[in-house]
Amino acid sequence: MKNCLILICVLVFSFSQKKFDRVEAEKFQKQINSEYADAKTSPLMEEDLKTFKSLDFYPINGKYFVVAKFEKAKNEKVFEMKTTGTRTPKYIKYGTLSFSLDGKALKLNVYRSIDLSKQEQYKDHLFLPFSDLTCGKESYIGGRYIDLKIPKGNTIVVDFNQAYNPYCAYNHKYSCPLVPLENDLNVEIKAGVKTFH
Repeated sequence: MKNCLILICVLVFSFSQKKFDRVEAEKFQKQINSEYADAKTSPLMEEDLKTFKSLDFYPINGKYFVVAKFEKAKNEKVFEMKTTGTRTPKYIKYGTLSFSLDGKALKLNVYRSIDLSKQEQYKDHLFLPFSDLTCGKESYIGGRYIDLKIPKGNTIVVDFNQAYNPYCAYNHKYSCPLVPLENDLNVEIKAGVKTFH
């Protein structure tokens, strides 16, 4: 009985840590808007910065907050990720995320930047680039990104409400990683940042 209670407490606690929180998505929107409005941190071109008020977002929706099964990759080799420019940053496939949306079973690979992982503040950073059926219509044609942290266990929370565009969606002077083909989803992800202009 005692073990049962402990298990229930653990499950309740774990689940409460992995519940959709609208405030987190709102915080993300405020933060990205303030970054883009500030000339020191904004990727926007000068003429766009002058009139910038807010990015265009899909309505925040708990449906696009998923708890994915995380499977760590084994024996992966470092590779050069293609970008929109000539830069070829080194990444390694760190794992696979499995989840379902609208009754469809989906998979995405997550990557770790070799350079970023050497910096203390990014040592547990994971990079999730993806494209979906909204790309080129309502969202940026080149796909979007989500920042994640290396999970402690075998699940990871992915909040598509916090998906953002690569900098090259706003300014051609940037070189951005291209979404690998295996991360192209055959569903619409109507969450996160929409296309610019």
